[in-house]
Amino acid sequence: MGTQRTVGASADNVGDDAVERATGTTRDAWFALLDAAGAVEWRHQTIATWLVTERGVDPWWAQGVTVAYEQARGIRRPGQRQDGTFEVSVTRTVAAEVEPALRALAAVVTAQTGVEPLALNLAAKYPTARFVLEGGEFLLASASARGEGKTSIGLVRGRMPSDDDLAGAKATLRGWLDSVTVEPVG
Repeated sequence: MGTQRTVGASADNVGDDAVERATGTTRDAWFALLDAAGAVEWRHQTIATWLVTERGVDPWWAQGVTVAYEQARGIRRPGQRQDGTFEVSVTRTVAAEVEPALRALAAVVTAQTGVEPLALNLAAKYPTARFVLEGGEFLLASASARGEGKTSIGLVRGRMPSDDDLAGAKATLRGWLDSVTVEPVG
């Protein structure tokens, strides 16, 4: 396990008060219910499905409670995906429309990696550009409108085999986002 912890636990990102407002129950109470049901032995999808079908939790919130539970019980480390690989992500808001923002971000990724996007999907509801890296890792660039000429751009580096360099990977992605410039239209 890596020594630098740059990917926070799920509970670090969403406060207990938000969980309680959205689900009607505190995170600790959910954890106690899950423990009593034997969920520490269940797979991720089983836990999330149980929260939705047996307890009426909204699917989005069920995923969040599930990940927080898995992390709290040592089933999953921060940044770890269901398949055991790791990922990091960063976002930034830029003053630009979605398409030029994503094109500019994709250009930065290509310049930094020497890899052209495998797919550049500008017509999707949430446009993305996907880059396949050596060793099975990938980079996903995304853009989503924030209104009034602003766009949130993001990068995810996924399928990392370990959490040994999450800090370095996140710092690199942050630097790439910070270097994105979009020419004003008109």
